[in-house]
Amino acid sequence: MIFEPFRPFLASAYQIKYATEAWEKNGAAALRRQVFCVEQGLFDGDDRDATDERAIPIVAISLFGVAADAVVGTVRIHPHPEDPGVWWGSRLAVTGQYRRLGAVGTGLIRLAVASAHARGCHTFLGNIQSQNVDLFRHMHWRTLEEVELYGKSHHMMQADLDFYPPFKEPEIGFLSLPKLAA
Repeated sequence: MIFEPFRPFLASAYQIKYATEAWEKNGAAALRRQVFCVEQGLFDGDDRDATDERAIPIVAISLFGVAADAVVGTVRIHPHPEDPGVWWGSRLAVTGQYRRLGAVGTGLIRLAVASAHARGCHTFLGNIQSQNVDLFRHMHWRTLEEVELYGKSHHMMQADLDFYPPFKEPEIGFLSLPKLAA
C-alpha cells in the first residue's frame, strides 16, 4: 500500500484585523520572533523595540470553520512621533505555509495603509526588504531610496494613498478567502 503525503492544512478563510485580544498580540510577537530572529537571524532572541510601545499590531488569523485558529501573519503600524500625518508600517511577517498565499501579506498591507489613512495619515512609509519590493510595487508603492538595515538591503518605500481608501473598522477588519499561488 502506498501512502501519499498529506498537504499541510491551510485555512479556508482568514480574518485581518487589529490585534485586540491578548492571544492575538502574543501570537503576533511569537510570529515576529520566528521570522526575524530564528529564520532570518536579524535579531538575537527578540525583535521588540521602542516602536512597539506606540505601534498598533495587525494580525491575519486563520479560521477553522467560523472559529479563530492561529495568527498566521502580522504587521505593525505607527504614526511618526513628530508628525502624526506620517505613518510607518514595519515587521511584516507571514508564517511559512501561508507565504504562498499572496492574499495574506497583501491583506495585511491593505489594512495597515487604509486604517492609517482613516486616522489622518497623509504619507505612509515602510522599509521593505529587497526580495519583497515587487509585491509592494504591484500594490502601488514606490521606492524613495535604497538603504541597508540590519545587514540587509531594503527599499524605503511610500504607498500611493489613492489606492487605499480609508477603512474605519480595523478592530473588526475583514474576512478573506485565500488564493493559492501557482
